[in-house]
Amino acid sequence: MAKTLRTSGDYTIKAGAGAAGTNQIDLDSKTVRVRGDLIVDGDTTTINTATLSVEDTFIEVARNNSGTTLDAGVYVNRGTAGDNAVFYWDESEDNFIIGTTTNNAGTSPLTNITYQNIKVATTPADANHAASKAYVDAQVVTASGMTNFSIVGDDSTGVIVGDGDDVKIAGGSNISAAVAEPDTITISLKNDLSNITSVTSDASNSNLTLKANGTGSISINNVLTFSSNASTPAAASVTKLYSKTVGGGGTGVFFINSAVGSGTEDELISKKKATALAIALG
Repeated sequence: MAKTLRTSGDYTIKAGAGAAGTNQIDLDSKTVRVRGDLIVDGDTTTINTATLSVEDTFIEVARNNSGTTLDAGVYVNRGTAGDNAVFYWDESEDNFIIGTTTNNAGTSPLTNITYQNIKVATTPADANHAASKAYVDAQVVTASGMTNFSIVGDDSTGVIVGDGDDVKIAGGSNISAAVAEPDTITISLKNDLSNITSVTSDASNSNLTLKANGTGSISINNVLTFSSNASTPAAASVTKLYSKTVGGGGTGVFFINSAVGSGTEDELISKKKATALAIALG
């Protein structure tokens, strides 16, 4: 028959020495229902059931943790199948980790972990979803499956490059090209240039400098032509050589240097003029 035991205050059932002893209390019933909060104070809670059903929407582990070093998560006892599996938050790395460990469920932080695979849907449906190996492999194959494209040179001549074709970078007489693994192309200007017919500076009113290395010099192996007459430049501490309308020197080649003639330009004199002056001044 049903029986109700009611007290006006706390009710304690104690077997032997209680928690400090070795006795136990057995409740032998098909169902035991606790119509209030259940607090278990002890080291271990063991549930021997086939299925654990929890109504709560969240399960809190590591309750009362006040430190910064504890790892916490779900521990799977694999029996004799191998090292036990864990899905846990690694506090030292600020990451969730899936793996196996030889540590028991009471060890935190874990002292060893072997990372294990996780199986996900083959094709991710969102930019933040994890991608499977099959999906990544397919994307790599798609990306590497290059379609035909055209390369056009300075002369507007184009060629079609297709799958499996090599693109050769021909440096020509003045440029060298070198390719290195995995993805480097180095294009260099050669030390000795040939077939150059014009060198022009594209910066307005800027100098074009030809500079020899060390004690070397700049050699002109043929005719040096001044393409047009210049206006008299400003004198400086270096000599400037330029062309102007032929004057008394008979050459039309002038120079100016701030240390010569108080910085006044002068004309180089021709041999004929110099001979005539020598005779005249006898």
